Amino acid sequence: MGSPGLKGEKGEPGGGYYDPRYGGSGVGASGVPGPPLHLIAMNSPQTGSMKGIRGADFLCFSQAQAVGMKGTFRAFLSARLQDLYSIVHKTDRDHLPIVNLKDEVLFDSWDAIFSGGRMKDSVTIYSFDGKDVLSDSTWPEKMVWHGSNSAGQHHIDNFCETWRVGDPVVTGMASSLQSGSLLQQSSSSCSSSYVVLCIENSYTGQSRR
Repeated sequence: MGSPGLKGEKGEPGGGYYDPRYGGSGVGASGVPGPPLHLIAMNSPQTGSMKGIRGADFLCFSQAQAVGMKGTFRAFLSARLQDLYSIVHKTDRDHLPIVNLKDEVLFDSWDAIFSGGRMKDSVTIYSFDGKDVLSDSTWPEKMVWHGSNSAGQHHIDNFCETWRVGDPVVTGMASSLQSGSLLQQSSSSCSSSYVVLCIENSYTGQSRR
């Protein structure tokens, strides 16, 4: 694990990955120990057909790698065997800030997203290639897929059949980004093309894949 993008193996507080573009102190925003976790959109909208969670995760991984980011990114989605809330390791959920591509704080912590929190005023979400999702015409509909209930657990049947189906009669749970909430409960046709977010997750003290 000799990557310059890996911190935490020599006792730095927080551990986990960091993007060297944002400095190598190992300290997150607002002086919080450990690196912040980035929340970044895929470069284009997606229907509910993403070749499953693995396919969505791979899109996150490959687009992060393409811009030189060293962290491990997972799709911001629940599915039949995955709850969105559990994607970030439990030791990192309550104190690491969630930031955008430009390192601006979106949420004070992962937990804040699931306790009715809204994005900070005047802060936006960017795609890996630097587009402002809320203003760029690449995303005509400012909706984000998540497939979850408001607590971040998989919705009983609204996740586009585990993100493999783009059929208009099948539904997935989504949220309006313009609301500032990522977990608004809006059942949408899986043929819709919406924003898909990717969250950088950190497994402190454990090996990374």
